Amino acid sequence: MKKIVYLITATIALSACGAKEQSVDDLIAAGNLETLRTKKSEVSDQQKQIEANIRKLDSAIALKSGEEKLPLVNTITAEFQKFDHFLELQGDVKTKQNVLVYPEMAGTLQRVYVKEGDRVRKGQTLATIDDGGMSSQLAQLKTQAELAKTTYERRKRLWDQKIGSEIEFLSAKSNFEAAKNSVDQASSQLGKSTIRAPFSGIIDDVIKDQGTVVSPGVGSEVFRIVNLSDMYISVDVPEAYLGDVAKGKEAMVYFPVLRDSITTQIRETGNFIKPSNRSFSAEIPVPNKNGKIKPNLSAKVSLNDYTSEEAILIPSSIISENAEGEQYVYLADEPNADNEAVAKRAIITTGKTQGGQIEVLTGIQNGSHVIKEGARTVKDGQKVKIKS
Repeated sequence: MKKIVYLITATIALSACGAKEQSVDDLIAAGNLETLRTKKSEVSDQQKQIEANIRKLDSAIALKSGEEKLPLVNTITAEFQKFDHFLELQGDVKTKQNVLVYPEMAGTLQRVYVKEGDRVRKGQTLATIDDGGMSSQLAQLKTQAELAKTTYERRKRLWDQKIGSEIEFLSAKSNFEAAKNSVDQASSQLGKSTIRAPFSGIIDDVIKDQGTVVSPGVGSEVFRIVNLSDMYISVDVPEAYLGDVAKGKEAMVYFPVLRDSITTQIRETGNFIKPSNRSFSAEIPVPNKNGKIKPNLSAKVSLNDYTSEEAILIPSSIISENAEGEQYVYLADEPNADNEAVAKRAIITTGKTQGGQIEVLTGIQNGSHVIKEGARTVKDGQKVKIKS
């Protein structure tokens, strides 16, 4: 080996002397910058040529002497498989049934029937407010209405028999209808003294204590009631994914605090692009069978934005890039019975990446043997041995 290197070096040196070129020392002494640069480029080219020749000779010597050592590589077989790509976003759990319950009339909170954590049904009585004698007034109005009804019915029977005047009949009818309306209005007003659950859920907070004076308006809320069975996550999706994220597509939700995840589907997508961040909303329902999921809980949401039924996936770590910006991998071409093959460089185009895997769109065929371990050390056309 050393003799070969000496011979090549000597040949270059003799050629240089034959051309009566200036020595490097003479050029340095002359101090011409462009000449020095030109000389350096020539010497560098000569060095590269020498190294290439040495490699060729090493290979030829090893082959002739039967001592050829092939680089060991590992390969993966490219096969068609289903590929789902997911867009990862951040969101918070919400519920449309998370409300503050306010009184509809002023008065003293006479009695509170529930406590925090109680499950209630829609329409269930939560508390009552002192009606200030309204129930007594209603009873009196009902008595008056009963009298008006009896009078009207008697006048009607007489009028049907053509007895009495029409004006007496119409007056009795008007009095009865007015009394009935007064009862209905008083009953409606009295009903406001009872605070009822607007929907089925859980009493999350009892804000006002029994005996407190309350009145309608801001700041007078009495209860917070939450329904944890109909929860959802709303996320902002960049407008670039408008054609990819749609109703019915798969969604995976992970709750870091709970260390739990669920798989669901997109329930609804917005029809409006928000000018502030150029995004549209997507709503993902969150089943909450065990009740652990709470409003405002942080969640990582992965929305399916791309699916390919026949995709070729390879590790993104084995992809290299040349000076032209092209991506390439090495294939073990036509391996023989001894697991020996030729490394062949394949220019590829790639698609989406998911979890360290990247989809190859062109350049690799189904069944190709892609070099995984050793891909950074082999060269195009080099003979390799595949580890069994």
